This record gives sequence, structure tokens and C-alpha cells, in this order.
Amino acid sequence: MSKKDEIKKKRLGKFIKQNRRLPVLASIRTKRRLETNKFTRDWRHVRIRKKVDINGK
Repeated sequence: MSKKDEIKKKRLGKFIKQNRRLPVLASIRTKRRLETNKFTRDWRHVRIRKKVDINGK
């Protein structure tokens, strides 16, 4: 396992939040129009395409 510093963790935090599953209430309230989270990804195969600048610039 690789270790990440605090800056890198904060920058990757957005993608962790986006990857959450769709809340059940959201699909009920939209009458199933929303079924899946469009940001979900398979962590084994799909890479994050966001460049993380370790220096924080």
C-alpha cells in the first residue's frame, strides 16, 4: 500500500465523494429517473484522470 500525504488526500477527496452510491431516497423522489451514480467507477480498472499536483500549486 502506498502512503499519501495530506495534500494528496484532500485533492483525491472529491473523487471519493463522487464515487458514493446513489441514495435510495434520491431514486424514489425522482421516480427512478436517477438509477445510478454517473461518477461511480471500478477502482481496479478505471483510473482517475485528474492530475494531482503534490506541491499544491
